[in-house]
Amino acid sequence: MIAIVDYGVGNLFSLTSSFAAIGQEVVVTADPRVLEAADKILLPGVGAFGDAADKLRATGLDKVLVQLAKQGKPLMGICLGMQLLFEEGHEYGIHKGLGLIPGKVVAMKNVIPQALKIPHMGWNALDFQKESPLFAHIKNRDCVYFVHSYYATDCREAVIATAEYGAMLTAAVQMGNVFGCQFHPEKSGTVGLNILRAFAEMEG
Repeated sequence: MIAIVDYGVGNLFSLTSSFAAIGQEVVVTADPRVLEAADKILLPGVGAFGDAADKLRATGLDKVLVQLAKQGKPLMGICLGMQLLFEEGHEYGIHKGLGLIPGKVVAMKNVIPQALKIPHMGWNALDFQKESPLFAHIKNRDCVYFVHSYYATDCREAVIATAEYGAMLTAAVQMGNVFGCQFHPEKSGTVGLNILRAFAEMEG
């Protein structure tokens, strides 16, 4: 069973629909006991880093997720959920993340040409940087769908894929059993479903 963390800032319907499409049982929950019983955990997220981090802390789910990840349970963050895996986010101030992956999340406006629109919104190819079980069913240069204004940096050891948008931006990360996708697999057609399928197949 895959547990999707419900803390008030996730695109839950699209995710549950995507897992249903690949025949995977999911439960949407904010209950630590359900998260502990799950085989894998998915952390979604849309909105601002600080608000989302505050909501995780207010519920105590931040400590639960860190503990379960350190015990070896597969955990994947999507979009803002991926950004929360890092040490800190620089969005309307500096906010503490979960610290499961070294690095920080900063504004992309400082690294991409001014002519490019922010947020980065649309389809981009993934450039694999390392092998990962997350890519078991997709190919290098397959395209996925992004919507974001901030990106993860100072995290080279964790980067498994980048995407080019006026600069090479972090697209996916992995540190052991902790994974993150800056893009939205649930909005990325067959490629996205195959990424979710690969996550579902991982050994817990």
